[in-house]
Amino acid sequence: MSRFDRNAALENAITALSRSVDAALSKAAGQGLPDRAAVVEWIDRAKRLVLMERDRSALRSEVPQLADRLDALMDGLTLPDGITREGVIVRFLERLAGIRTLLSEDVEAAFEGDPAAKSFAEIVVAYPSIRAIAVYRIAHELHLLGLPILPRMMTEYAHDRTGIDIHPGAQIGRRFFIDHGTGVVIGETTTIGDNVRLYQGVTLGAKSPRGGATMRGKKRHPTIENGVTIYAGATILGGETIIGEGTVIGGNVWLIESVAPFSKVIAEPPTHLVRQRRRLEDDIRQLYWDI
Repeated sequence: MSRFDRNAALENAITALSRSVDAALSKAAGQGLPDRAAVVEWIDRAKRLVLMERDRSALRSEVPQLADRLDALMDGLTLPDGITREGVIVRFLERLAGIRTLLSEDVEAAFEGDPAAKSFAEIVVAYPSIRAIAVYRIAHELHLLGLPILPRMMTEYAHDRTGIDIHPGAQIGRRFFIDHGTGVVIGETTTIGDNVRLYQGVTLGAKSPRGGATMRGKKRHPTIENGVTIYAGATILGGETIIGEGTVIGGNVWLIESVAPFSKVIAEPPTHLVRQRRRLEDDIRQLYWDI
């Protein structure tokens, strides 16, 4: 008889996994673990509705379904005191038109800011930044209504798909544009004004002191005022850091202190060493070795 007993191993594994322990994963299960596929399906439906749907008869079908599916997503969630499922649904429906207005302005900002854009339609269907911003704007409203977990799942889904990481708690103004977008990080307590433009690889983050849990709920991320442009690879950290109105932040800049309005900040330019290459014939001869 084999010294390996699969049935005994199965039973032991089931018993061990089902045992309740006072650990982080058990606490998470007690708080509710929404089905990711259902959340993804809902946010894709909501995003398509606010960006594209105009037909009144279609909306009469789509909007009630959106409300019903949001209700179902809240099954098993522990809502904060004073927050009700019906309250979240009704108030979210009241904000749908406002979300569409903000997204329309974001699309206009993209068209005006990107000479590669050939049409508004191209921006809506092809720009990853608009997809990420649309998900953020929907999730942000749910976050403001006190809905736990789901808004973060929605923006992390957008992060997975676009490489743009926007926390639903961030406050972002009107006419927001992210050019290219890959690698952008916008932290939870970031505040961004109107007419702000970011490029790829920008981080609006927090400093990371030891004992970071003590900073939970406090302002940890920077404030970016109206009309600021931040070029690729720049990193701006800290809750007390304010980038003044109309400022331009150059590529690869590292900032942990405030900047006055209408400033221009650039990184110290690197020094380049240029050497004359050998002739092409010399390079080719390197390929032939005597054995």
